[in-house]
Amino acid sequence: VQLQAFGGGLVQAGGSLRLSCAASGRTFSSLVMGWFRQAPDKEREFVASFIGTGGTTTYADSVKGRFTISRDNAKNTVYLQMNSPKPEDTAVYYCSARSVLASGYNYWGQGTLVTVSS
Repeated sequence: VQLQAFGGGLVQAGGSLRLSCAASGRTFSSLVMGWFRQAPDKEREFVASFIGTGGTTTYADSVKGRFTISRDNAKNTVYLQMNSPKPEDTAVYYCSARSVLASGYNYWGQGTLVTVSS
């Protein structure tokens, strides 16, 4: 599976930004898609995930109510809508994928940098 994330940039706190991730190489609808992020000098952390078959979404507490993960199986694309971002959301965001039965994410895209200004 090849993943390509894009859409990062500079956004003001309280604004909005949408990240996209295009997938290729495997049946997209069968994959669990996720977003992770890594801030400077911090460990990579989970942001959100979307299980394609059942439409189940999961969010980190820090973004719940502000970020929304969605997917378009016809376009093989997953999105992360970031509303009301905060400066602490500044990070490199990574798109990831795994099969439903896998224990961890084993496909990763290149990161896209999101900078939230105060």
